Amino acid sequence: MKIGVNALFLIPGQVGGSETYLRQTLAAMVRRHPGHEWVIFANRENRGLLARDLPSGGAVCLVDMRVRAARRAARILREQIDLPRVARRAGVEVLWSPGYTMPLRAACPRLTSILDLQYRHFPEDFPPLARWATRLLVGASCRWSERIATISEFSRQELIRFTDVPIERMDVTPLGVDERFSRRQGGARLAERALALTRAPDPYLLCVSNSYPHKRLEIAAEACGRLQGRFPHRLVIVGRPRRGEALLARAVAGLPEPERVTRLHYVDRDDLVALYQAADAFLLPSAYEGFGLPLLEALAAGVPAVATTAGALPEVGGDAYAAVRPGDAAAFAAAVESALRLSPEARAGQIARGRERAALFTWDATAAATVAACERARDGG
Repeated sequence: MKIGVNALFLIPGQVGGSETYLRQTLAAMVRRHPGHEWVIFANRENRGLLARDLPSGGAVCLVDMRVRAARRAARILREQIDLPRVARRAGVEVLWSPGYTMPLRAACPRLTSILDLQYRHFPEDFPPLARWATRLLVGASCRWSERIATISEFSRQELIRFTDVPIERMDVTPLGVDERFSRRQGGARLAERALALTRAPDPYLLCVSNSYPHKRLEIAAEACGRLQGRFPHRLVIVGRPRRGEALLARAVAGLPEPERVTRLHYVDRDDLVALYQAADAFLLPSAYEGFGLPLLEALAAGVPAVATTAGALPEVGGDAYAAVRPGDAAAFAAAVESALRLSPEARAGQIARGRERAALFTWDATAAATVAACERARDGG
């Protein structure tokens, strides 16, 4: 089967977990399913990155669609007008669009991934025009795609609730976790790398999230503020500034020791692994998660995690993390304190449960489920 992959949405470093989803799933699909051919439709920002991710020649063909995804209107027009024609000329048998939107007209069946419905619950995360376009295009994808893939049972239930997609047209393809998170680095090298990144020798708590309002990063800051003076820990927040950044900045400014918060907008994957593994605890105070990949990464890295019960987080973390209801800073602080006070034996048990849980989620499984969904789309199933 010749599978087309619509990567026009991907702006490296800017689209959060959907970048990891596409790159890891696609790499595993190509590696584990050599009987298929792959035509990747790239943009100006991601063509070099995807070329490095994937083997050249043979079963993989990278097509430069000559558009910058940062120019949203131009990208949408290229997706709707040019992509169907180019895909038809390439002989694509099914088109997978991993980024919520797809061409409304196409000569082949379409599988579209809709990871969550964040825009329905938290419209303030989006500028007005982007909110309107997202609602319009996602709705069209739900109506016209032969099949819809999503990444958790929670998100499938969201689609049932808010869209007209019949359940028999949906596939759940849970995410995986990069094996690098579970490969323990040497203690000396880990401490050296963490020191270089955090610029302080103190132990720290880690939060990995872009600062969208629904991520509630101010809860993590407030919780850590309640612990200042009793614990030596810093708070390290890794993620791009988004529409909730001002709220986070106000929360940090109101802490007893605001200088004990380190803000990192971006680190590469190897440095992120080091930050996870050297942390004393991981925090995720989000009010909505279609999956919750950072929680899974923390569990794989061997870090006790405190997160909320929002969205798919219980589905992902099971009983391997400390679960707190969203929005309760006092309860969140208490759970963090409990994590920091674990005895060595209890901490080791928590870490072991987390690693066992994380081992249930692999990118090879995501790839297999996605290929099966492509086959169902092609066959009209």
